[in-house]
Amino acid sequence: MATVRDTTYDLLRELGLTTVFGNPGSTEEPFLQDFPADFHYVLALQEASAVAMADGYAQATQGPAHVNLHTAPGTGNGMGNLVTAWHNRTPLLVTAGQQSREMLLLEPRLASPRATELVQPYVKWSHEPVRAQDIPAAVMRAYATAVQPPAGPVFLSLPLDDWHQPADPPPPVRAVATRYAPDPRRLRDFAEILAASRTPVLVLGAAVDRALAWPAAVALAEKLRVPVWSAPAAERASFPEDHPYFRGVLPYAIAPLAEALRGHDTVLVVGAPVFRYYPHVPGDHLPDGTRLLHVTDDPAEAARAPVGDSLLGDAGLTLDALVELLPSADRPDPPPRPAPETPPAGVPLSADALFAALARHWPADGVLVQESPSNLAALRRQLWIRRPGSYFTMASGGLGFGLPAAVGIALAERDTGRRRPVVAVIGDGSFHYSVQSLWTAARLRLPLVVVVPVNQQYAILKAFAALKETPGVPGLDLPGLDLTALARGYGCAATVVDDPDQLGDALATGLLADRPTILPVPISTDIPTLL
Repeated sequence: MATVRDTTYDLLRELGLTTVFGNPGSTEEPFLQDFPADFHYVLALQEASAVAMADGYAQATQGPAHVNLHTAPGTGNGMGNLVTAWHNRTPLLVTAGQQSREMLLLEPRLASPRATELVQPYVKWSHEPVRAQDIPAAVMRAYATAVQPPAGPVFLSLPLDDWHQPADPPPPVRAVATRYAPDPRRLRDFAEILAASRTPVLVLGAAVDRALAWPAAVALAEKLRVPVWSAPAAERASFPEDHPYFRGVLPYAIAPLAEALRGHDTVLVVGAPVFRYYPHVPGDHLPDGTRLLHVTDDPAEAARAPVGDSLLGDAGLTLDALVELLPSADRPDPPPRPAPETPPAGVPLSADALFAALARHWPADGVLVQESPSNLAALRRQLWIRRPGSYFTMASGGLGFGLPAAVGIALAERDTGRRRPVVAVIGDGSFHYSVQSLWTAARLRLPLVVVVPVNQQYAILKAFAALKETPGVPGLDLPGLDLTALARGYGCAATVVDDPDQLGDALATGLLADRPTILPVPISTDIPTLL
């Protein structure tokens, strides 16, 4: 007779979930015993790394991923990156072991008394099956929930003594819609407003990249002949940044963002929140006389927007439909975006000088994963993203995602056969949040290159303190960290790059290696402005 475990593994196979990210514990061992040869277990040394690796893998493969955590403590370890997965709109099946049903009333060690509440509100659905036999059907429902828009993580708490129980007949594998089209009447209303606008502008967010809709975004911009901005603090790039219509990234504060949109009578936001703000710089959300139209596949995102009229729909399907509906505009092309200025030479390097050197040697099909908040503006000024699926970061603002996500993305590039080169830019503060992921990358022999701007401080927090006039905050300096020793201890190659002329060779060598390469680069300790 088939067991619950047998039936669940068969279902995971049919759903294509044969890669499992995790860190095993006692409550997971009955599920993991006699691990099937056609499955791949990706071992992380800490659950935060496991969650972010799964997130990166899911985003790069454009499908859901499975991460297995260790009851309440392991789920707690992974929560920071689960928050990021929620904001990243990443479909994750998160399973966690639970103590034996026979002992749960006693709340023994490693029991999770309120397991389904622990992960809320950062999952779409959270469940602990009432019967062992319900586990396969719960997995099917979790999968269907995770991939439907807006995509996101789901959570199942699974008692350890359920796996060897006799199974009910297996649940049927069901296909579910992962995109929905906009309402035709409201879409026509949006098209009419855009057609009548004198000075419209387009603001694009990560959902455009998730929908593989770069061509539609370019077609709409060129048909309307409008400037294009990236939404503030977007987790993915959604438009070729060398296109003459591209303007850059909007600031992520209320008053400066509104000022950037001044002079436009209509703002069309597609696939992003309205708006993702960080420091509170009060002001009007829009300039006087400006109307905002918002396209999103998330009703909650539409409901919380402070301004604008919303249209629910998939970013790609909506862009395609607008291209068909709108006439070609008769207006001059927007003025081109100026090329980045050449940064002055000097030692230590400025962040701009480092990223200008990185841009000179950037592989044509490279994938950038970034988590260097204090240097982000310089990175986006100097290194322009030109291809879809080439830029990943955390939508949540929480650190500890970038390094393990880069491991998951590099693994996905190998598993899919694309083998695009993956380069992570990780600040020396961010580097230590999930540093254990280097060991996994080394064990998987991934040719991942990690460029680490070293300024020995949490510079982003010093910038925030300067903006908010909060001097004397402790704990913002990071002296005495030896990144090369840490990297080599985890099995990686490591070379300090003091001269930008060394970066090209070091990058090329690392991308051809059979293990990760860490490239610490000392940079200036000057504090950038936050906005």
